[in-house]
Amino acid sequence: MARRSTRIAVARRQAVLAAIARREWLLQMLALGAAAGCGRSDDPAYARGSTVVMAVPDVEAVKPDNWDLDFLTFLPLAKQNARGELEGHLARSWEHSPDHREYTFHLRPGVRWNDGVPVTAHDVKFTLDLLGHPDVGEYPGHDATVVDDLTVRIRAANPGYLDDISYFPRQLLQGLEPKRFRQWDFWTHPVGNGPYRFVRYVPQTLMEFERNPDYYGVKPRVERVMLKFVGEAGLTELLAGNVDMAQAELTQIPRIARDPRFRIYHAVGSAARAIFWKANHPLFADARVRRALTLALDRHELLRLLNLPAELVPITDGVFTERQFRRREWPEPLPYDPGQAQALLTAAGWVDHDGDGVRERDGRPFRFTASVSTVSGMPQLAVYVQAFLRRVGVQMEVQSVEPSSMWDRLRKTGDFEAWMHVGQSYPDAQRRDMGRGNHTGYANSEAFRVIDRLMATADPDEQDALYRWLTEIYRADMPFTRLLPASSTLFAHRRIGGLSTPFRATPDTYMEELWVES
Repeated sequence: MARRSTRIAVARRQAVLAAIARREWLLQMLALGAAAGCGRSDDPAYARGSTVVMAVPDVEAVKPDNWDLDFLTFLPLAKQNARGELEGHLARSWEHSPDHREYTFHLRPGVRWNDGVPVTAHDVKFTLDLLGHPDVGEYPGHDATVVDDLTVRIRAANPGYLDDISYFPRQLLQGLEPKRFRQWDFWTHPVGNGPYRFVRYVPQTLMEFERNPDYYGVKPRVERVMLKFVGEAGLTELLAGNVDMAQAELTQIPRIARDPRFRIYHAVGSAARAIFWKANHPLFADARVRRALTLALDRHELLRLLNLPAELVPITDGVFTERQFRRREWPEPLPYDPGQAQALLTAAGWVDHDGDGVRERDGRPFRFTASVSTVSGMPQLAVYVQAFLRRVGVQMEVQSVEPSSMWDRLRKTGDFEAWMHVGQSYPDAQRRDMGRGNHTGYANSEAFRVIDRLMATADPDEQDALYRWLTEIYRADMPFTRLLPASSTLFAHRRIGGLSTPFRATPDTYMEELWVES
């Protein structure tokens, strides 16, 4: 009888989804028909020619460690390509020590700052010293030594961050106070060396950049870039034709999907929206229970419910490096199997004796509260998770937690039963969340040893092997459940070319590789 009910429920759900799909198709056809009567001359986006306008919240977005907009005007030593391999930018070549913690970079000759001053290794050392200053604290632990004007040696506790750092002109910044780093006027009037150079800043309105005629690389095809400060009105500005690109919320996707003027892109990495189970809590101490709760979740349906492309946004279980992710070396996920989930819960002693739909053991109902971050689509996701767990007899209450208080209350105190937030894969996050003395109550001596080894190495091949090992441990224990990959969504006018999901959906990072379709 239970199986028949399940089949009926699945059939009903599929029918509903099919009806929704038919409705969406009809709406798209209507939108296409309406658009057919409108020529490009009626679309203000095409009047901008080779100027691209990007919506950003405010001027804070152009400052370091917020967005990656510094890559418009400043060069990193290297950046990752789609295979997770480093490609030179300010650096033309490099070599590393056997332990991968010391890199010697050879800079490109002839690169100049926009004021005409040559870029040297002294600028690289100055920037790393500045970012590691206690009053700045962006990237501590990088010890740079100038070998000559075009050679710098960098010893780093975590060299994986080296591709995320852009470098600044020493001659203009060396006299400024580090404690006022984020208030410097320099960020709104930058002098850079990247593909674009600063043109003007209109307070509370916009910043404008133009193609850098002295750029060392291939000349960008987008001639001008304007950053328009729009607050939370990115979607409104996009629909009005005032901007070409805007970051978006997941809930806005259906509306844009019906508009033929725009395309939707998703930037995805190794991080994930996840549930961390309090492993030493009476409800979750049994690994069978944690596994059952994972098997109870149809994560492919979660993708569909949140309007994310299932073919491009992978469902996985475990952890992996950014390089493994870019190579599509994704661990296989546990399947959606509510029958097995119910069997595991029953084997662990959780049975619905009184027929109220909630399992109990020793007189205690299986009810818990999930503390849910209010960012990254988590509240919507929590509602769907709640519904799936209810089907196997588990009652999850949802408690929203603002990001400003989340870390102190949950991570430092461990005051939670289950915690939904964006979990990171990098080694420091494994040590913090799953390593010795962690706040989740997870205790596996083998996992601790692997994490210790992970923290002790910077060799990317060894890190890949350790992550595969750690994934097998996690898949057996299920101390957390990866729900969906963490992602950011970009709406872009269809005239913008060069964007793609999942590795080229961040125009602030790759603007010089984009173009405008005429």
